[in-house]
Amino acid sequence: MCISCFYFVLDVETLDFKFLLKPMHNNAPCIVEEGPNRLLTRGTLQGDARLALFRLNAEEVLEYRIFIHADRVSPFDLAASWRAYQENLRPSAVRGIPDVSINSVPVLGAENCSSASLELDLEHYLVPAPSTSANSGLVYAANNTETPRSLTLAGVFNNMDASGSVSHSFKDGGLSVDRPATIKEMEVIVPDSSRVYSGSGMVESKSVGAFSPFQKQDSHRGLLVDRGVGSPRLAKSASASTFPIDLKIDTETKNSMPAAAGAVAAAAVADQMLGPKEDRHLAIVLVGLPARGKTFTAAKLTRYLRWLGHDTKHFNVGKYRRLKHGLNQSADFFRADNPEGMEARNEVAALAMEDMISWMQEGGQVGIFDATNSTRKRRNMLMKMAEGKCKIIFLETLCNDERIIERNIRLKIQQSPDYAEEPDYEAGLRDFKDRLANYEKVYEPVEEGSYIKMIDMVSGNGGQIQVNNISGYLPGRIVFFLVNTHLTPRPILLTRHGESKDNVRGRIGGDTAVSDRGEVYAKKLANFVEKRLKSERAASIWTSTLQRTILTASPIVGFPKIQWRALDEINAGVCDGMSYEEIKKNMPEEYEARKKDKLRYRYPRGESYLDVIQRLEPVIIELERQRAPVVVISHQAVLRALYAYFADRPLREIPHIEVPLHAIIEIQMGVTGVQEKRYKLMD
Repeated sequence: MCISCFYFVLDVETLDFKFLLKPMHNNAPCIVEEGPNRLLTRGTLQGDARLALFRLNAEEVLEYRIFIHADRVSPFDLAASWRAYQENLRPSAVRGIPDVSINSVPVLGAENCSSASLELDLEHYLVPAPSTSANSGLVYAANNTETPRSLTLAGVFNNMDASGSVSHSFKDGGLSVDRPATIKEMEVIVPDSSRVYSGSGMVESKSVGAFSPFQKQDSHRGLLVDRGVGSPRLAKSASASTFPIDLKIDTETKNSMPAAAGAVAAAAVADQMLGPKEDRHLAIVLVGLPARGKTFTAAKLTRYLRWLGHDTKHFNVGKYRRLKHGLNQSADFFRADNPEGMEARNEVAALAMEDMISWMQEGGQVGIFDATNSTRKRRNMLMKMAEGKCKIIFLETLCNDERIIERNIRLKIQQSPDYAEEPDYEAGLRDFKDRLANYEKVYEPVEEGSYIKMIDMVSGNGGQIQVNNISGYLPGRIVFFLVNTHLTPRPILLTRHGESKDNVRGRIGGDTAVSDRGEVYAKKLANFVEKRLKSERAASIWTSTLQRTILTASPIVGFPKIQWRALDEINAGVCDGMSYEEIKKNMPEEYEARKKDKLRYRYPRGESYLDVIQRLEPVIIELERQRAPVVVISHQAVLRALYAYFADRPLREIPHIEVPLHAIIEIQMGVTGVQEKRYKLMD
């Protein structure tokens, strides 16, 4: 027989316990020590020392002298990883309740007991992220841009070898025919620009890239705009079975809401009714030397505008060039005195611009045109092509920090398909620097038209932005976003609060405290944050103003905590505190409307997911501005919206994104893009 000892780091003042006597080599039931519970306070046994008594049967009693050694190690440290949990923790029913026994090495008579130190191994918490997660940093950013449709004709682009030949699949009469096609056989297909997309009773809302029914109101009321601002929270008893008749929302009005809400929808109407036709479409044309962060800036801006509800696409001319002329183009191809190279580069730029304009004429709103566009002649060509079709704003990125330029060049050599087949890294580096020198010889800074200049902004240490001839709601939002963006690597941790009492009861909304399991998660989260961010003293903890997030954050020490009302859970209005079953029973029309379109559905006197996105915009801007790690402890709907921004997920997917309880989503932001890890601390 052996005595089983317990070793804890005490997070409480006093540990109340008894010893167990258990067989050494089998799983026979344990025998509980007789007498009152023992008290261990601050590592010292309280009260008079006494022998441990174990009654084996009615006549036999074993008596042992016990030596106690207590290390300050919490139960949560002991269970710091799934492996440690599985190896060291076993369910126990000795006292007839769900208990935990910690198996230890038999230590009969030993005075110098020591338990194995279990450090928190973050890798043991890692779980696979969804396949559609924020892994854009693992691929060359330009390859995530729009696939050139001008180069693929009516077929599907399948393959391209080093010679520049491609393979297409053509379907004719139901038969699929695969054949190689040389570059010479390709032609540019541009949709008819005169095509008009309109219908009876429809309004074309170019600013949001969607069509919505025109609300026919009384003449004095004009065009109805749903501003997407949630009504004040209304207290509602969960047991009530009747609802005022005036809370019923007209189905047609709700479903007519465009793909963006609030100020975005208002700006859409203003652009449509007051602005010139070409201003309904916006082309952001990048300008800058290679290795200045143009593609990364374009990708971030695309992600931001899509998240706000603007139909936005990123067109990368380098991708067009590689598909049209192959990968293996040396620096000579980019010389200004190489007429063949100049013609080929202008050709692919024109193809990309034509694709972008065609897409806009089909309903797209903002096109990001990503290329060097380093000469006035090239920019004049683009402006002429866009005349009467879209408004152009040049976005020039300038960098004078040689250290950053060198870092970007090396990333380019490692990631760009242009050097994928170059086995000699140093040879690729020399070639790219020669290419850069060719661009520098003819580079002309932007001085024409509407433009935004980002000067030394990528370092994250100051810099400046210059703007010229910029006006309007959307260009203003773009400038504001760019002012606050930088490339400083830092993690952002997203997690829901610990399980709340309303979670246990299956009720939505509310402001209840956390459950017992929620308290356990709060301590595990504190331990995780302490170890993950132990060298990040400038990190901060953001919560909502609801007590379940504040309580979850309370065990975390050493970091400032900030409460954001914008991080509060979606306002369920009159449904606050109800279960979905109660909503289905008492408000079947509302239940079905939400089921049909969770993105646009707004709870009566509450909010929709689109409303949540609108109020989260300041949070996104502040997250982009931060240079230190941030831990965001919030709620399911809010975290779905935040995660969708970083992962570049379509708006329609937001209500269905999985954000489980007691798990952490780590978003790593930096020069290589956005990457994701997920940690699950509890089931």
